[in-house]
Amino acid sequence: MTLFEHDFVAAGSAEPPRDDTGRMLQMMTGYWVTQLVRTAAELRIADHLQADGATPAEVAVAESLDPEATFRFLRACASLGLAASTDGKRFVSTPLLDTLRTDAPGSLRDLALWGGAESHWLPWGRLPDAVRTGTTQAEAALGASFFDWLTTVPGEAEVFTNAMTAMTRGLAHQLADVIDLKGTEVVVDVGGAGGNLVQTLMRRHPGLAGMVLDLPHVGAEADASAARLGVTDRFTFVGGDFFEEVPFGDVHLLKFVLHDWDDDACVRILRNCRKALRPGGRVLVMELLIDKVGTPGLGPLMDLNMLALSTGRERSLNEYENLFEQAGLTPTRTMPSASLVSVLELVPVQPRLVVVR
Repeated sequence: MTLFEHDFVAAGSAEPPRDDTGRMLQMMTGYWVTQLVRTAAELRIADHLQADGATPAEVAVAESLDPEATFRFLRACASLGLAASTDGKRFVSTPLLDTLRTDAPGSLRDLALWGGAESHWLPWGRLPDAVRTGTTQAEAALGASFFDWLTTVPGEAEVFTNAMTAMTRGLAHQLADVIDLKGTEVVVDVGGAGGNLVQTLMRRHPGLAGMVLDLPHVGAEADASAARLGVTDRFTFVGGDFFEEVPFGDVHLLKFVLHDWDDDACVRILRNCRKALRPGGRVLVMELLIDKVGTPGLGPLMDLNMLALSTGRERSLNEYENLFEQAGLTPTRTMPSASLVSVLELVPVQPRLVVVR
């Protein structure tokens, strides 16, 4: 049986493959769907097709597109359940596509743009070299390390910041459900970008003061987010570098920070957090945890994302505990959340008392 004679199931189809060949073909074409979704997000297809829908010609006029190519694109969207049409001429949105609407609560549009962006896409295209060498491919693909490259391309930096904010927005309440802030006065979101996590905690705890430490270019977004959530009077953005120093606080949050960096860099970040803790303070690390080999889940795939894009990696609980020990911190508890992310609570290691007789 040839490829074209096989019962082919397209990537993203609701119909499951019937055998291993079909499953493999679906995996091989997965990137088609990634770029289709990215294009739907970039062209605001969900916005154009909501309510009464639109014809390909109307969408083409609204977005300055080629009409025939727009029809072909919408037809492909319909094959994946991202659009519907009864006559093949007018297309309407579906609940699946509505997740990309710009005005949808919890919109995934920014994440879709990031998933197919150059800064993400090009290093992944060099994954074989990453596996051969064990090193990130960002510099080979982009000409600079991932974070350095973002500083030179404001548009991509904005996409990245918006995507991280969207991701946090979806997680913030689930993480807040398991974070105990009784007796806490100041929380510092280290590398917190737009600040949605700490600002969500501030909304839940009216007396809480919150700070975000991140690179200066994200300050405007963090301040704007604080204004939207009504916590401006208790929020402070600090432009800086967590490799240099961290503001003092009762609790330091590290959400999806350590997985971006190698072990030595992680220990440096953690030590800076420990030094800046007030007496009785804690560090809360929020990350995916790698489970035993063969366990289905996002962790091993996200680990390859880190391999392609950065010097970081996803880690098991034991691997994180080794980093904490080197940084002079000890874990007190691990708190699973309703999401895939766990919250690891750390406190400074107390020095041993030496009794001199």
